[in-house]
Amino acid sequence: MAALPDDTGAKRALYLEDLSVGDHFQSGEHTLDVAQIKAFACQFDPQPFHTDEEAAKSTFFGGLAASGWHTAALTMKLLVESGIPLAEGIIGSGGELQWPKPTRPGDVLHVVSEVLDITPSRSKPGRAMVTMRCRTLNQRGEVLQYFTPKLVVHARPA
Repeated sequence: MAALPDDTGAKRALYLEDLSVGDHFQSGEHTLDVAQIKAFACQFDPQPFHTDEEAAKSTFFGGLAASGWHTAALTMKLLVESGIPLAEGIIGSGGELQWPKPTRPGDVLHVVSEVLDITPSRSKPGRAMVTMRCRTLNQRGEVLQYFTPKLVVHARPA
C-alpha cells in the first residue's frame, strides 16, 4: 500500500497502523548536475574525483562522481519530500548504506522503498521499529545506493 491521496489530492500522512510488510513507495525525481556535485563535495567531501573533472579521469571512478554522502543526502530529501509520508517524520535509528555504482552528472535519481519488517516496541507502546529497503536508482534503472534504515514510526494518536 502506498500513501493514498486525501480529498485534496495530496498524499495523506501515514501512521504505524497504515503500514504493512511489503508496502512499496516511490519518490519523485531529482536531476543531478556538475555544479551540484562540486558544490557538495567542496563543502563536505573535497576529494579530486568529486571536485575536479580533469583529475577525476585518472581515478578509480574514471570521471567525476558525486560523493556517496551526496547521494545519501539526496535520497533523504527525496524520501522526505515525496517518498515515505510518515506522519511524525522520517526518524532514523540506524541503518546500512551501500553504493554499488557511482552517481554521475546528469543522473536523474528516484527512490523506491519497501517495508521489510515491523517490530512493535516492548518498552514504548504506540511505536515500532520499521525496517525499510530503499533503492536509489538513476534514469536507466541502475541502483546507485542501497539504504536499509530502521525507522521509529508512531501509532495514530488516540
